[in-house]
Amino acid sequence: MRKWTILGSITTLTLILDQLTKMWVVDNLQLYESIQPIPALAPLFQITHSTNTGAAFGIFPMAGNLIFILSIGIVASMLWYFRETPIDAIFLPITIGMVIGGALGNLIDRIQHGHVIDFIHYQIPNVISNVSNIADHAVVLGVMLIIGESLWRDYREKQHVQVTESVDSVTGQTPSAESAPLE
Repeated sequence: MRKWTILGSITTLTLILDQLTKMWVVDNLQLYESIQPIPALAPLFQITHSTNTGAAFGIFPMAGNLIFILSIGIVASMLWYFRETPIDAIFLPITIGMVIGGALGNLIDRIQHGHVIDFIHYQIPNVISNVSNIADHAVVLGVMLIIGESLWRDYREKQHVQVTESVDSVTGQTPSAESAPLE
């Protein structure tokens, strides 16, 4: 029950933060208007009111309906995946909550506005200019952390198997069913 509470809390927090920041942008900036909240970073970072019909970070701009359906699928698959995760998966309630909250945040935008509200504007002159939002960042960071958690879990399991095999070889015992690697 604890992992579901954490998942629900992180999902809700991500969704609220995303929607509140988007509401502020819509209420305070005209479309394509920019402000520089940190003047020293103005060439690299701004808040720019923008819209996006595609996926995160503006990719696939003509695929709005497909992205809508994929978002629903992502939320459903994340919930299924989470149900199957071990209880000791420490970061998964947080990371999956970020992905679900972000996907729901952009889904709400698509339903309410027909597009996603973007405003986090990063620029590296002559290299990249991208406008995104809290939901996009939550999804990307959440997925990266899910992959990291999975790699870490695999690493720990391999270490456990190696230690068990080393102990068994020293004691002359054959590995028990509990310590044998899964095939």
